[in-house]
Amino acid sequence: MVAIVALALAAAAALPAQNIEACESVPVYDPCEIVVELGASDAAEHSTPVTDVELRAEYRSPKGGRTKVMSAFWDGGHRFVLRFSPDFEGRWDYRLISNVANLDRRTGSFEAEPATTPGFIEVFNTRYFRHPLTNTPHFWLGDSLLGLAAMPWPEFEATAERRSEQGFTHVRALAVPPLSASRKAFSASGEPDIEHFRALDRRVEHLHRLGIVTDLVLGNSGDELDELFPRLREKDRYIRYLCARYAAYSVTWQILLEWESHEAAGKLLKQLASSLRKHDPYAHPMSTGATVTSAPLAEDGWQDYFVQNRVDPALAAIEYELNRAPFVNTGIGLGAGPAAARRQAWNAAVRGHYVTLSAEDTSMESPFAEQMVPLKQFFSQSRYYDLQPHYRIVGGAALALHRVPRYSERTVGIEHVVYAEEPGLIELVMPKQEYSVSWYNPANGAWFDQKKKFKGDRYRSRTPDDKHDWVLYIRREGKKQDYNKSFILESKPPRFREVEYSPSELPFEIQLPEGNELQAGRAHEFNATLLKNTIAAKRTVWLWMAEAAGSARGARVLGTTQSGSFNIPAELAQSYPTTLSVRAIGLDGAGRLFEAFRTYSLLAPE
Repeated sequence: MVAIVALALAAAAALPAQNIEACESVPVYDPCEIVVELGASDAAEHSTPVTDVELRAEYRSPKGGRTKVMSAFWDGGHRFVLRFSPDFEGRWDYRLISNVANLDRRTGSFEAEPATTPGFIEVFNTRYFRHPLTNTPHFWLGDSLLGLAAMPWPEFEATAERRSEQGFTHVRALAVPPLSASRKAFSASGEPDIEHFRALDRRVEHLHRLGIVTDLVLGNSGDELDELFPRLREKDRYIRYLCARYAAYSVTWQILLEWESHEAAGKLLKQLASSLRKHDPYAHPMSTGATVTSAPLAEDGWQDYFVQNRVDPALAAIEYELNRAPFVNTGIGLGAGPAAARRQAWNAAVRGHYVTLSAEDTSMESPFAEQMVPLKQFFSQSRYYDLQPHYRIVGGAALALHRVPRYSERTVGIEHVVYAEEPGLIELVMPKQEYSVSWYNPANGAWFDQKKKFKGDRYRSRTPDDKHDWVLYIRREGKKQDYNKSFILESKPPRFREVEYSPSELPFEIQLPEGNELQAGRAHEFNATLLKNTIAAKRTVWLWMAEAAGSARGARVLGTTQSGSFNIPAELAQSYPTTLSVRAIGLDGAGRLFEAFRTYSLLAPE
């Protein structure tokens, strides 16, 4: 329960009274608020409180004496709020630090009671997410309500409740509206629009109570953030303000809606990520939205997960194998109907990605959202936090959970999930054992169990009908349940694939334009010729990338087909001429990665 109490004085000397309200007790992972209203003399001394007043609190954990620091946020007039969520049960002590003498060094405490929400999330075992307090898995299924703060409350409340019922666990939203919007989140002098942020507070808090994580996008684009906050110090102050208001809730950070359009996106994102690390005491997972993908920024080292915004099976499969972090595809439903969005979501999921809807229809009864329900129901009954792509499959794409027991060299099969976007013949190779077999209709969640168990190492069958996509589920049910009891969320480290670069080992050679120069902004032909005639080689999927040396703009995806033409983006480099590296990456049907590359001198666009 939250109650109002007076803060204790840190010193014996009497100080002028301040109007201060503080919580007495809150559940773990729920915000405890300390509300400060400056007295008349302090208000007169700090006539522009939003910039003049510095106020933060140090919170001492009951577990090991760890200390977290949280800044206060200005909430209009002379009102400041410290919003902090405890992450362990027990007594938390805090001390205020301020340039307002009447507040500095005041102390207090509150009790953290058992949690009533799932709590925050963190990356687990490289590819997955979990709730650390309970050590339980977290399945990311998101919807996009970008204009969250402006949604009428009855409409928002009904939609949020419905998404919770449908099993959604994330909502993506802009922290500030685009500059083209009529209402601005900040004035020309940098003062926050308090009513905008209070509206956003109310919605983020409601999602938090429902156990839904808000994926807060800090800005529509890098250019818009530059226009709002031209100087780095202003950007840092903005991020400190957002962390103070929202870090105490279940959130992740997606810094920009898209990063590719900014002339120095790599540098800008590293600066913003550094500010988030400094001001967010909980280290909520962070990434950035993208037009195509955020993975080209992986080497900068600040992303906890990657975002793809293009639904492309080749891009999804290859980037998953190249990068060691979870992937979230936010492009589900873009320019597609409900049935097509369903197929997009399943195609992403069986390549190891989580999904977020970006459909135009965000209404309470959106048919797009309804198409996601069977996906969530299916994976919730699986060990999805152990599944990894499986390549010994014909007729679909697959995930599998295999283990090698201690003191044994024999691989044991536990679960196999096959998604057949096109109905027809499926052939799956797996460890030789006895399995239960079921078919799952991803359109309506209906199960069709095969009465007779399958024993062997090569399952071959047609889909139940040819009318729509299907999911094949082959597992050792008893063994899966045993693992659930004994391992809970413990699992072996994910398998990582090494890239083969040696020319003598490559199963293909690349053909690119002759000569040593390419011009930006023009189309160029490309091709990869297979040198081997194996089944695995014939099933290779492709990714072509380009990067300008010394540029802060990051690498770009050129194409995902074996041959064709690509355009070198005109904005790829900051100055010309420069060195251009073109990479061709192939993932063959056996799950092996190969890369060939060639360098050019990149000339300025015409």
